[in-house]
Amino acid sequence: MDLECSRDDLMYEQYRMDSKNTHDMNLIRNYFGEVQGLSDDLAKQLWMVLQRAMGTVRRDPTMLVSVVRIIEREEKIDRRMLDRKKQTGFIPPGRPKSWKEKMFEVLEGTVTTRIEGSQSVTREADKMWMVRLLEITRKYVLDDLIVVKNLMVQCFPPHYNTFDRFFKLYHNAVSMRVQELAAEDLEANEIVSLLTWVLNTYKSEEMMGHPELLTEYDINLMDPLLPQEVVDELLSKYLQTFTSNITGWLRKALETDKKDWFKETEPEADQDGYYQTTLPAIVFQMFEQNLQVAAQINETFKEQVLKLCLKQMNSFLVRYREEAIAYKEDHLRDRQLPQCYVQYMIAIINNCHTFKESINSLKKKYFKSTEPTQNDAAIEKTLNDVAKDGCQFLLDEVFLDLEHHLNELLTRKWLTGTHAVDTICVTVEDYFNDFAKIKKPFNTEMTSEAHRRVVVEYIKAVMQKRITFKNADERREGADRMIKEAEQFKFLFRKLTAVSGFIST
Repeated sequence: MDLECSRDDLMYEQYRMDSKNTHDMNLIRNYFGEVQGLSDDLAKQLWMVLQRAMGTVRRDPTMLVSVVRIIEREEKIDRRMLDRKKQTGFIPPGRPKSWKEKMFEVLEGTVTTRIEGSQSVTREADKMWMVRLLEITRKYVLDDLIVVKNLMVQCFPPHYNTFDRFFKLYHNAVSMRVQELAAEDLEANEIVSLLTWVLNTYKSEEMMGHPELLTEYDINLMDPLLPQEVVDELLSKYLQTFTSNITGWLRKALETDKKDWFKETEPEADQDGYYQTTLPAIVFQMFEQNLQVAAQINETFKEQVLKLCLKQMNSFLVRYREEAIAYKEDHLRDRQLPQCYVQYMIAIINNCHTFKESINSLKKKYFKSTEPTQNDAAIEKTLNDVAKDGCQFLLDEVFLDLEHHLNELLTRKWLTGTHAVDTICVTVEDYFNDFAKIKKPFNTEMTSEAHRRVVVEYIKAVMQKRITFKNADERREGADRMIKEAEQFKFLFRKLTAVSGFIST
């Protein structure tokens, strides 16, 4: 540097004496020809130290201090030379060096390289590449900024605002990187990982909101890592993918459940002994997992996903009803099959109750508003329809078995001592032993409907005049029999409804 100053002073004196004497000026320049090379070599050494600033400040901060002092001295010379140029028009070759500006460029490049250097994980090598990549970035950025705060700022003059400068450099480098990631063809889980990190983790105590950093800079003053339109685009893409996925998941869950309906073993029962299948648990576990993921992003998005789940649930339940009807029709072709038709139809009915409870639970947990959604009424109606259909199918099953005996009522055979009503009562009670495994309110409604249908069949037998009484004795005998049978039915249905709460009269 002394040689450089000597050269510059000689050239300035020559310029003052004879500014047009290029010959003597070139003689001086040539004499000090190696000075520029030495300056360039020094600059390279400085940039090398700065490129390794994070490591250097940990190992030997005095080296970094020396680099900064050299650059500061060159900055002072630059300013002096520029002031003299304004006065005289002369400036030495290689001035201004602008090493301070170059230093910040090098530091910016170092930060960018640091962020990019953490991006070695790929989708091909690791399915959790996005999570791993973002975690590495989080750790690097936090560790580096703590080093900047505790060590680096001491190596630079206060007016450099070193921490603020590095904070912004890291923010900009991370922003650039996450925008590159957002532009990739991301899968649904990768979108969630990225947005959760960008919208939550980044500003949290785990990263830029760390207590050690919070005292130095407020991350909320910085621009968002991702523009809102990019966030909206990613959320929209996720919802499209989620819609497609959930449709497939629900279809597969229903197909699996249908296979169980044809098993030769009864369905499992819950802790209270009510028949059920695993379908509601599978469906709502699926919903729960996706809502937990959505909740990581923000409240609004979580509610969007919940509404989408309910919309898909409505479509799913329509298919569920169609499959239950098809199941009944298959059974009617051969009433011996499936072997556990009654038990699985009961499980289908009970599932409707479980679906209702699960939907209410999800809404209570993930939906702030108590206002009904646009799908609530449709879901409620479809679930009621499925349950009512199931109850009707089961009663149809009962009355198919009773058909022959019901046809005997109020006939000559009935009058002469048939046991039709005894058989009807035994058959109904036998079926209702299974129907006891139907949850309220459906079991209550079934008992009421069974009672109604028996009464209707009996009245129908009376109205059809299947028998003509020949004399007063037959009429008396028929009347006594009808009174007795009315008491039998009354006793039966009082017994069946003792638990359900419906009192027959």
